[in-house]
Amino acid sequence: MIQQLQSLLERRVNHCISDQDSGCLKIEKKKTMLHKRSGEIIKAKATGKIINRLEKDEQSTDVLYDVHFTYVIKQRDQFYIEEELEHRKATFYKEELMTDDEIPIIESQEKVTFPLEWQQDMERVSYHYDRLKAVQYAERWWNDYNPQYKKFPVDCTSFISQCLHAGGAPMRGYPNRGSGWWYRDNNWSYSWSVAHSLRWYLGTSKVGLRANEVQDPRELQLGDVICYDFQGDGRFDHSTIVTAKDANGMPLVNAHTTNSRMRYWSYEDSSAYTDNINYKFFTIVDDQ
Repeated sequence: MIQQLQSLLERRVNHCISDQDSGCLKIEKKKTMLHKRSGEIIKAKATGKIINRLEKDEQSTDVLYDVHFTYVIKQRDQFYIEEELEHRKATFYKEELMTDDEIPIIESQEKVTFPLEWQQDMERVSYHYDRLKAVQYAERWWNDYNPQYKKFPVDCTSFISQCLHAGGAPMRGYPNRGSGWWYRDNNWSYSWSVAHSLRWYLGTSKVGLRANEVQDPRELQLGDVICYDFQGDGRFDHSTIVTAKDANGMPLVNAHTTNSRMRYWSYEDSSAYTDNINYKFFTIVDDQ
């Protein structure tokens, strides 16, 4: 069965890249996005890792597995590698593959009442935000999990918070979970782990970690943050960190939950994308 899955992956990617399979929606979206940006996928590969096998009955089996996609992208005279981890489920009947589908990520965030009390009576402390260290952390852990922190089922925002902290962003607010931005002793603020909370914190904080909102993604620097409201309903669902720029000066981002590296910032190739999507662009304040 492992060999069947690996063969399936290789055929799927090769057919999608060579335009022989119009059913590869995600890769078709990626190719359309790249064409608009004067780019193309010149090479791609996928490797699979089985996570679990669930025997439904004597003849049917569900296989949960992860796919690591790697794309070599050329945009004008610039080359870069984009990577993504996709969670999938394949169903076999009598050892014959019947279905193979992506498992959608459900945002099961902690319930929080807004607005929260982000501010405290404290003196503003100057800090240096080391963008390079934040990016280095994002590159090191984009497809792994630092054992020093809790691994959340939906951990996109915790990952971004870890990157910010690695860059020197100061914590504040402990032990009030509804105040500030912090992680300590296996406890954390809502703004550390909840996408909507981090969006509000970055947009309102006047002390400790601070950020300025900008309107154009090209204004973002390495180590800055993008927040995503996929449904356009006012509640933000996802967070990413800028780790590079493409040939047009647009951000490429790293993220968790659907682990991604050097992904184009707009997420138009994501299964979560809708036409109602809203973004918030935050550039982190560096007092030095």
